[in-house]
Amino acid sequence: MLSLTFVLAFALPQVQAAHADPRPVTVEAWQHSMSARLDSDGSLSDVFALSANDVWAVGQQGIWDVWQNRGTIRHWNGTSWAEAAIRDATGADNLRGVTATSPSDVWVVGDGHDGVPYLANGDVTGFDRVRPQQLRVGDWLGGIDARPGRVVAVGSRENNGLIVTGERGAWTAQATKEKGTLYAVSGMFAVGDNGNVPLILKYADNAWKSVPVPSIPGGYLRDVQTDGAKRAIAVGGVHTADGRVDPLLLAWDGKKWERQKTAAGRARLYGVTDDGKGRFWIAGYDPAQPAEAFVLRCEKGACTTLRGEPVKGRSSVRLQAVTYLPGKGAVWAVGHSVDRNDRYTDVVESFGPKAPDPTGF
Repeated sequence: MLSLTFVLAFALPQVQAAHADPRPVTVEAWQHSMSARLDSDGSLSDVFALSANDVWAVGQQGIWDVWQNRGTIRHWNGTSWAEAAIRDATGADNLRGVTATSPSDVWVVGDGHDGVPYLANGDVTGFDRVRPQQLRVGDWLGGIDARPGRVVAVGSRENNGLIVTGERGAWTAQATKEKGTLYAVSGMFAVGDNGNVPLILKYADNAWKSVPVPSIPGGYLRDVQTDGAKRAIAVGGVHTADGRVDPLLLAWDGKKWERQKTAAGRARLYGVTDDGKGRFWIAGYDPAQPAEAFVLRCEKGACTTLRGEPVKGRSSVRLQAVTYLPGKGAVWAVGHSVDRNDRYTDVVESFGPKAPDPTGF
C-alpha cells in the first residue's frame, strides 16, 4: 500500500483555472498507478482533462528503436484507455503537447517523421494533420494551448523562439526577435530559455513581447499555467556550478514575475496545473527518492509533497505533466518509469481526496 509524505516546500500566491468544484474536506493522497497501455518502451509527455471521463494524453512508443519509434494519442473514457487513430501517411514521431476546447476539438503537437513539426486536430474518431504553410523543415514545436476559435503552439526556428497561431483556419508563424526556445504556452504567457537565462513572452496588443524576468544564470522554464490576468506560475530549473539542477519557480502577480523560494531539494519540476480556486500542482522527479512518484500541491502559502512508496521493478519515476480533473478534486500526472534494464513503461499516477477509512479510524 502506498503512503503519503507531507513536506513543507515553498510559499506562493494562489493560482489557476475556472472550475466550481467544492473543496474536499480531506487532503490529497496517492490513490493508484496505472498505464495508458502504450507499447514497449513508451512514455507520456502531456495530459489534459476536459472532465473525469474525458482525458487525453500524448507521448511516444518504441523510444529506443529508430524504426519503431512513433507518437501516440490516448483517451480515457472514465473506464479504460484507448488509442486514437492518427490519419496521416507520414505519421507522427514524438508528441509533446495536448490541449482541447471541447470533446470534438482536441489538438496535439510534436515531431513529424518528415522533419516538419506535427500538428493535428481531432477527437475519439481520429486525428487529421494540420499543415500551416508557414512551417518548414527544421522548425520545432513543443507546447500548445487552445481556446475557442484560437490555437497557439510554441517552439523554435533556428536560434529564435517560434509562435504559430491559428484563428478560424488562418495561420501565422512568427519567429521571435528573442534568441532561445519556447517550451510551453498558457493564455497570455509563453516560456522557455535562451540557453543561459529564463525567457518569458507576454501577449498584449496583438503582439508577443518579452517581459522582465529575474536574473537567474543557468535558469530555464518548461511549463506555465495562467489564471486570469493577475495569476500565473512558471516552473523549471537552474543548472548549478556543480553540474546538478535546482528547482525553479516563478510567480506572476499581475505586474511582475518574481522567483519563489523553495525547500524542494534537488527536485526537477516539469509540469503545472491548477483548480481555479487558488490551488495548484507541480509534477516532477526527485533524485533523492527516484523510485517514488513526486507531485507538489500548494495552497495558501504552503506546499506539500505527495508521493507513493516504491513499486517493485521501478528504479525511477519521472512525471512530465499534470492535469486537474473537474468534478473529482483530483489530479493525474503522467510520465514514465524505468526499470533496472533501462526499459520504459508509461505511468499515470492519480492523487485525490483521501478516502475515509471504512473502519472509522
